Amino acid sequence: MATTNIMIVGVGGQGTLLTSRILGKLASQAGYDVKISEVHGMSQRGGSVVTYVRYGENVAEPIVEEGQADVLIAFEKLEALRYLHFVKKDGVVIVNDQRMDPISVVTGMAEYPEGIIEKLQSRRKTLVVDAMAVAKEIGSPKSFNVVVLGASAKSMSYTKEQWIEVIKDTVPPKTIDKNLEAFERGYNL
Repeated sequence: MATTNIMIVGVGGQGTLLTSRILGKLASQAGYDVKISEVHGMSQRGGSVVTYVRYGENVAEPIVEEGQADVLIAFEKLEALRYLHFVKKDGVVIVNDQRMDPISVVTGMAEYPEGIIEKLQSRRKTLVVDAMAVAKEIGSPKSFNVVVLGASAKSMSYTKEQWIEVIKDTVPPKTIDKNLEAFERGYNL
């Protein structure tokens, strides 16, 4: 099996690290060699956070090179656009349709770009998810990342049962039910 390359991008506090742990555990339990790398920007201040999850028979290094990502999971749409050049031509982008203004926009030094979703869709196969709306609907806004993960699950070769078991093992115990509901809703989008 060739190495599978997944990038998870977002803003500090959006759950990119938990998501990479779920993916890493899933691949590891399936018997793959797994490498995870976390790149924190100013994550504590709402800055960009990138994690790489690579798995296969023998994975030498944890970093995904430009043009090599099979799947880009983005919790914020500007972050998806910012890292789009990492996605293979036949790769998939799963993007949460949420806007979180970076510091440069908040301070007036830059403007938030228009038409991001359209740009993504014109360049790669893109699945757009309004995960925050779904998460709020189920009464658990913090679980929006698991809604996105559920939507991403069909782009990967694991059974729904495998996903559910790993989520149960990885999320904090008191949040299991809401996270499973979030995953289920995302999976069925």
